Amino acid sequence: MQFPDYRPRRLRQNEGFRRMIRETLLTVDDLILPLFVIDGKNIANPIESMPGHYQYSIDNLIQQTQKAADLGIPSVMIFGIPDKKDSLASRAYAKDGIVQRAVSAIKPKFPELVVITDVCLCQYTDHGHCGVVEGHVVDNDSTLDLLARTALSHAKAGADMVAPSDMMDGRVGEIRDALDENGLSQVPIMSYAAKYCSAFYGPFRAAAESAPQFGDRRTYQMDPANAMEAVREATLDIEEGADIIMVKPALPYLDIISRIRDEIDLPVAAYNVSGEYAMIKAADQMGWLDGSRVMMETLTSIKRAGADMILTYFALEAAEVMRNSQS
Repeated sequence: MQFPDYRPRRLRQNEGFRRMIRETLLTVDDLILPLFVIDGKNIANPIESMPGHYQYSIDNLIQQTQKAADLGIPSVMIFGIPDKKDSLASRAYAKDGIVQRAVSAIKPKFPELVVITDVCLCQYTDHGHCGVVEGHVVDNDSTLDLLARTALSHAKAGADMVAPSDMMDGRVGEIRDALDENGLSQVPIMSYAAKYCSAFYGPFRAAAESAPQFGDRRTYQMDPANAMEAVREATLDIEEGADIIMVKPALPYLDIISRIRDEIDLPVAAYNVSGEYAMIKAADQMGWLDGSRVMMETLTSIKRAGADMILTYFALEAAEVMRNSQS
């Protein structure tokens, strides 16, 4: 059909038509809220580069979790900032570690909420890398046991799902074995399968106090130029027992989300990361764009690319917008 017989604008002329033919529907069920937890009481340290987000002590973390639950957000992901660090990240897998205590506090109060824990060592090591360092090299194989111990300790504390973000080879299989051997075969793994070595992580590293003290993470996080490698990484993680595959970051890698969605039949998650959040917030504060509209357009683009779930610092705001639009 061609103009004038076919006029696409006919179905754009009012909101009713637009709603009826909308191809991508973003809902609160798509959202996962990342939260940062720190030792202490009555603490809410503002994260300067992420307006509206804080490092919370457990008591205040529970209040934020309540907000998420009240808005119908189905899941939160917990990132811990420990009271001390060492070369072997011992506080990452300690029974009384900050994430373990946070999970133990949250789950009894919010039994229906899906509590996911980030499994990595960078926040817990004094060198800031995601694994055991030998000289100036991150040693892959000696890191695996520590990651498995961390994931197991989170699951024993009550985590519903664990999410390894370190990008060590073989870590999904090691974690799956540890969970299964300890009677926790029901705990799923959300794997950061395609995690790129990105400059968009800057605000997060300040929030999690996890910047590397030397070098960078190019030897384990992916080269931003590669696409086929992302499919290989996802396939390997699936073979090792991953239940959900994640792409991180989201916006610069919408093509990767789409490609993985086409290639695999597992749920796909995308991480709308701190730098993406910070850019929109900064531009909104400068009056350069409508932050709320750009937020919703951004999240819709990630869903349209193929993500089944979105980790986003916009979760609370987006849920509010969606609730208000329905009232």
